[in-house]
Amino acid sequence: MDSALKQRLLGAAVLIALAIIFVPMFLSNTPQQIENTTLNLDIPKAPERKFETRTLPVVDTTAAPAAAPAADPNKVTMVDTKAPPKVDLQPDAAVAPTPVATPAPKPPVAESKPTPPPPAPAPVAVAAAEGRFAVNLGVYADRAHAGALVAKLKKAGYSAYDESTDYQGKPAARVRVGPFADRAAAEGARLKIKQIEPKVPSSVVESNAQPSADAPATAVAANRAGGWALQLGAFKSEAEANKLRDRLRTGGVASFVERNGSGDSALWRVRAGPYADRTGAESARGGIEEKFKVKGMIVTQP
Repeated sequence: MDSALKQRLLGAAVLIALAIIFVPMFLSNTPQQIENTTLNLDIPKAPERKFETRTLPVVDTTAAPAAAPAADPNKVTMVDTKAPPKVDLQPDAAVAPTPVATPAPKPPVAESKPTPPPPAPAPVAVAAAEGRFAVNLGVYADRAHAGALVAKLKKAGYSAYDESTDYQGKPAARVRVGPFADRAAAEGARLKIKQIEPKVPSSVVESNAQPSADAPATAVAANRAGGWALQLGAFKSEAEANKLRDRLRTGGVASFVERNGSGDSALWRVRAGPYADRTGAESARGGIEEKFKVKGMIVTQP
């Protein structure tokens, strides 16, 4: 028998077996009975047991420890409460006061009076009866101001005076101290006056002697402006000096008159300027000489 036939027979047998199993199930109308199973959901009763009840004493662990055995009744127990000690006095207890040492009285001290400062030494007279030099202390438009300065210097011991002058067309007063025999004495007086009046400008000038040559370039500090002038004449009469001044002003030259010296030796000097530097004075001198036929001399101007 060949293999193909065997396979066919085996397949037919399987089909038959399946038909025998499933065909009766399809043909049967009786439903399968399902068994009714009842589940008991009641909670079982607790088993009976015998319990014993016991009462236990509760021990307080924070309670104070048992008292120590009785000690000596005469012994006093000290408890540190960290409080300041307090002393109780019995009403009838006499407390002896603590003696306090009384300091010995100090001997009376005589009141010390402030020692008055030593009187300032009187200034040495530095002015000479005759001399060529003086200390110039500026020109003041307020004559009362000039007079107050003169009075203060005279009180200090200096030969101070004021003289009338005309500065740029307005009356003024010039304050000077002197005369002095030489320039060194005048300079020494100027330094002392500077200590008394530090804000007052001061310079040493020749009081009576008229310049005979131009002032050197070193006569005025290089950083100082306006210290130069042209002297165009010196007159015994103030009126003559004013005439020359007015003539110069009419010609457009700034000029002024100042008094030099005092008493019979006083002179009224006519000057043009002041000029910022020596070069300006030299330039103005040539123009004045050509226009007014007056020779000028370069001088310093305080």
